[in-house]
Amino acid sequence: MSNTTKYALETSLKKLLLQKPVDKITISDLTNDCGISRMAFYYHFKDIYDLIEWVCLEDARRALQGKKTYDTWQEGLQQIFEAVIENKPFIMNVYRTLSREQIENYLFKLTHSLLIGVVEEKSAGLDITEEEMAFIADFYKYGFVGIMLDWIKDGMKEDYGDITDKLSITLKGNIANSIQNFSLRP
Repeated sequence: MSNTTKYALETSLKKLLLQKPVDKITISDLTNDCGISRMAFYYHFKDIYDLIEWVCLEDARRALQGKKTYDTWQEGLQQIFEAVIENKPFIMNVYRTLSREQIENYLFKLTHSLLIGVVEEKSAGLDITEEEMAFIADFYKYGFVGIMLDWIKDGMKEDYGDITDKLSITLKGNIANSIQNFSLRP
């Protein structure tokens, strides 16, 4: 039942965001729209921003299901773009109303999750620490998120398939090379 309530609130939030900016949506708007009590809302979330963060992480989890391996990471990037496109009104509203930082945090979590899976897989059996693996994933995460933030800022007009192809060409062999360089350090 708990997840049902959360998903109902997610649906209401996304519906209401088509009508008004996030800073004009109240807890009452959400609870009235999905037919739950204010107490039920506060049982799950401390405020609307907490709900937004949960929605972002849920979207991320759904977008990346099973796409965190070396062979599927490009598909994972494509699915991140698709998740953002599917939630364009939500993303654009949050981007315009809240802060670039909140969208960055959402994209950082999404992308780090994808990249750390790839780095861990390619690091198997090599002399590389967890900290070094996290550093590599973070390094590539920042580049990807920067590209995606520019795409969002420009209204998501460029074909994300083209962006994914360029990222794939740019990154080809580089993650494995970074891991190899760390494992061979003196």
